[in-house]
Amino acid sequence: MHILIVLTSHDKLGNTGEKTGFWLEELAAPFYTFKDQGCKITLASPKGGLPPLDPKSTLADFETNFTRRFDADPEAQRQLATTTPLKDIDTTDYDGVFYPGGHGPLWDLAEDQDSIALIEKFLQQEKPTGLVCHAPGALRHTKNPDGTPLIKDKKVTGFSNSEEAAVELTDIVPFLVEDMLISQGGNFSKGADWAPYIAIDGKLLTGQNPASSAPLAEKMLALLNP
Repeated sequence: MHILIVLTSHDKLGNTGEKTGFWLEELAAPFYTFKDQGCKITLASPKGGLPPLDPKSTLADFETNFTRRFDADPEAQRQLATTTPLKDIDTTDYDGVFYPGGHGPLWDLAEDQDSIALIEKFLQQEKPTGLVCHAPGALRHTKNPDGTPLIKDKKVTGFSNSEEAAVELTDIVPFLVEDMLISQGGNFSKGADWAPYIAIDGKLLTGQNPASSAPLAEKMLALLNP
């Protein structure tokens, strides 16, 4: 199995002067969930090269066994430093795709034409497509072949309005993931704040928050290995 993991290239948290990027746990957990099952992994991002890491995700409060393992893994660090530009990705080379969150994707992956086309192609090819936390924001402009929103009438979840309020970024982000998914016709549901919660509709899988990262990868593996 060959899994593509797509990371943000965006590092500015709106006009706050603070940095953002991808959330470490949301990369590390699926990375090892896939790798430990023998999957080959390719990392990609809109700009290629080293993607920005949200500095808050490295704080001690957010450390996990997955993040500690990733930090101490020279091969994983080498892969992270050399992500493939999205424009060079051919979906036929992969069995599934996973999008980690962090706030960065709300600015770039949500609007990136290569990412939009990539998600559409993976689902048209009936390959598991997983997005966690803020990464479901990348579904914002995705369409079905008939031009309707890709998520219309589909079961979806993502970082909830209450979770965004809890981190005090409601007025900073370009849009709220929950509101966007609902506005695009998604059948949105959520669990308790910060608890693992997954929504699955065919080959589209979405997770609510960082705690959902590993469970989401496990659900993808179950689809890949029925």
